[in-house]
Amino acid sequence: MLMSLWFGVIASSALVLGALIGVRFELPKRLLAMLLAFAAGSLITALAFELFEDAYEHGGIIRAAIGLMVGAVVFTVLSALLDRWAQAGEQKHAKPADEFEGSAKLDTDAAASDKRPTSASTKGAAGMALLAAVTLDGVPENVALGISLGEGTGGLALLAAIFVSNLPEALVGSASMRSQGRSTASILGLWLACAALLVIAVVVGAGPLSGTDPEAISLPLAFAAGAVIASLADTLMPEAYEHGGPAVALSTAGGFVLAFFLSLT
Repeated sequence: MLMSLWFGVIASSALVLGALIGVRFELPKRLLAMLLAFAAGSLITALAFELFEDAYEHGGIIRAAIGLMVGAVVFTVLSALLDRWAQAGEQKHAKPADEFEGSAKLDTDAAASDKRPTSASTKGAAGMALLAAVTLDGVPENVALGISLGEGTGGLALLAAIFVSNLPEALVGSASMRSQGRSTASILGLWLACAALLVIAVVVGAGPLSGTDPEAISLPLAFAAGAVIASLADTLMPEAYEHGGPAVALSTAGGFVLAFFLSLT
């Protein structure tokens, strides 16, 4: 249990670190894109070798596939609702829905030194939507991390993937909140609360859920894999490529290699 607590704190500390950077610094747009791409590469390894593979081994391909599709559908639907909320902040400069590029909630302009924040950021919608998305994505990921720890299967690759994905998302989200004029204390308080919730998710996964029927465990693992793969396609990779160009391919590959190496240990 102590190990799961430490893993939860390490994974969630990236939210606090990202929030601290976001409220104090503005980074080059391309650096932000490369951070997102690196996170995407790490998550690819984690969902393939830590989440979906374990779900398959516990419950078989049908149960794992159903869980994955449910996770992807749930994330996609809720993410679309969050994007609409963030886009509502753009009404003064509105475009047709099909002209929006990337994800409205992941408004990296707010954290960039070479871009002006959009009205979605200055109205706070993007930051709050991203906070909600990180929570939605993070709870099943951290529960899955706890389950892997409870079974003694390591989880280092998943831990690394969660950490490197939490960092840029918290950075961008806190910068968006800063653009709205929120105080540093309120921004850090929100991200600390999110981090605490995700720590609890790891402990729950390592405790009550680790002793349940293997077939039942396959469902949250597959659900987490579905949420991750949907977040990659919906948010991280489109946003990274839009603002980083072809160079993000190398950053994505680097994240994949690091997470794969950790999955072997």
